[in-house]
Amino acid sequence: MQSKKIRLLILALFTTSFAFGQSEALKVVVNNLAFYKQKGDLKFLANAKKSADSLVVTKKDSADLEKNVYRIIVNSSILYTDSLNKLNQPETFLPQTAELLDKFQEKSRIYKYQAELDYAKRCLANAYIRKGFTLTRNGDFKNAVGCFQSAKKYAPGYKQVNAYIAYASNKLGNLQDAAKYYSNLISTDSTKLEYLATASTIYKSLGDTAKALQIVKKGRRLLPQNKQLLQDEANIYNNKREYKALEPLIPSLIDNNPNNPEITFVAANCYDNLNQYDKAESLYLRAIELNSVSYEPVFNLGLLYFKKSTLKGNNDDKNITSAILWLEKANEMLPKDKNCLELLQLAYTKTGNQTQLDRINNRLEQLN
Repeated sequence: MQSKKIRLLILALFTTSFAFGQSEALKVVVNNLAFYKQKGDLKFLANAKKSADSLVVTKKDSADLEKNVYRIIVNSSILYTDSLNKLNQPETFLPQTAELLDKFQEKSRIYKYQAELDYAKRCLANAYIRKGFTLTRNGDFKNAVGCFQSAKKYAPGYKQVNAYIAYASNKLGNLQDAAKYYSNLISTDSTKLEYLATASTIYKSLGDTAKALQIVKKGRRLLPQNKQLLQDEANIYNNKREYKALEPLIPSLIDNNPNNPEITFVAANCYDNLNQYDKAESLYLRAIELNSVSYEPVFNLGLLYFKKSTLKGNNDDKNITSAILWLEKANEMLPKDKNCLELLQLAYTKTGNQTQLDRINNRLEQLN
């Protein structure tokens, strides 16, 4: 799934011998199963089904445990083997076989046929998974989820089916269910990056940022060098404006993405909010160099110089001049941004430049 080869359950087609007694009425079924095992020709499975069905005629036959276990074995073998439906079984063949198995596995004497029953369950699980894949490819995620859940019922130990349910649930928009199954998948110390990233995204969509962060941190413990998880964690801290938590990640982020203007801006903004102005200034300039048409680093750099001009011990003239330079550049890029105009208003008030102050005041009046 998701452009990857999906592994199916690996089943031994038949056990060496079935536990059934060799009554005369059942010998034809057994022989055809044996012939199929030897020759691999589907006609022997078709013959086995015909013979097994012929054994169930009366109401008494319908309740006969041994005869019906034979039918379950034959039907489930066809479902597993005949993936292209060359034997032309009806659409109801899979659910009817599953219903038959469910009915007889409740019988008190079924323990005598546990190996055969387990084999049939694995075959049914495989058939449901295969059908679920087809439905998924066709965009029918609702019925795909149902098929994968049926597969899980018959093969509860096959954990990979949780991934199929999670994927289809996510596509269907059932984020709570998807999150639950992805959480199960990542609960061990051995998991896939795909599951971690998707689970984190789902929890962020649900507004549970704490859970998303918990998953990303777990992923980084397992895969400390993974760039995607590093960036995911940084994005969460940045969106929450937890700059102190973001700060330790900045060096690795920059090293991994030296020419990425967005990440460079995030790093600059982080240092800016931590009052580390020299680092912020350098990174804002780098972000502008990487993307000269981006408004945010230009505006933020102007704001940074304005803030520095208000600090004691700084060169007010130099900083306020730089602030005006960059804020005017930002204003050219986005003339109607009120925040920028109001900062320019403060800057020109500070310098006493009445001509420029009047110009900015007029612009603000027009906007208002």
